[in-house]
Amino acid sequence: MRNKHRGNYSAQASIFPDSISEVYTSVAPYVPTPLSIVRRMLELAELKPGETIFDLGCGDGRIVLMAAKEFGAKGHGVELIGQLVNMANRKAMALGLLDDVEFIRGNLFDVDLSSADVVTMYLMRSAMEKVRVKLEEELKPGARVVVLDYPITNGKPDDVLKIDDETRKHIIYLYVWKP
Repeated sequence: MRNKHRGNYSAQASIFPDSISEVYTSVAPYVPTPLSIVRRMLELAELKPGETIFDLGCGDGRIVLMAAKEFGAKGHGVELIGQLVNMANRKAMALGLLDDVEFIRGNLFDVDLSSADVVTMYLMRSAMEKVRVKLEEELKPGARVVVLDYPITNGKPDDVLKIDDETRKHIIYLYVWKP
C-alpha cells in the first residue's frame, strides 16, 4: 500500500509510477529545470522570506529547495512519482531544510492551494485549462503564479521573461492573482 502524502518509501522504490495509468494521466512529466531558470522564476515571483510556495509537479524538489534555502520561503512540492519524492526529501535532509519544506506524493489537483503566496509549475500544455480552474477556485488575491514555457489557458500574464540559456529557449510567465 502506498502512502500518498509523505513519500515514505524504501530505497529500492522504482523510479517509475506504480501503474502505467499514472504515466498517461500525469500532467507534469519529469523534465529537470536548469537551476539558473529556477532562480529566475523565483526572482520574477519576488518571493520573500516567510512566504509559502507550492510547486506543482515538483520532480526532484529543486524549486522548493532553492526557495527555502536562498529565499527563506516555506515550501510544498507535489509529485506523483515516489522515487522523486524520496530524492527531494533526501536533498532536504542533506541541506537541513526539513523544517522548511514538505514533499507530498500525490496528485496536484488534490492539494489545497489556499495558503499559497506563490505557485510554480512546469506542466504540459494540455493541463493548463484544468489548472486554471483550480487556481481560480483556491488562490487568494495577490498570490503569484509562475509558469515555465506554457501559459495558463485564457490567462493574461502580468509579466513575461524570455531566456535563451545554453540548452534551449524558455519563457517564464508571471500572473498576479486577482479576485
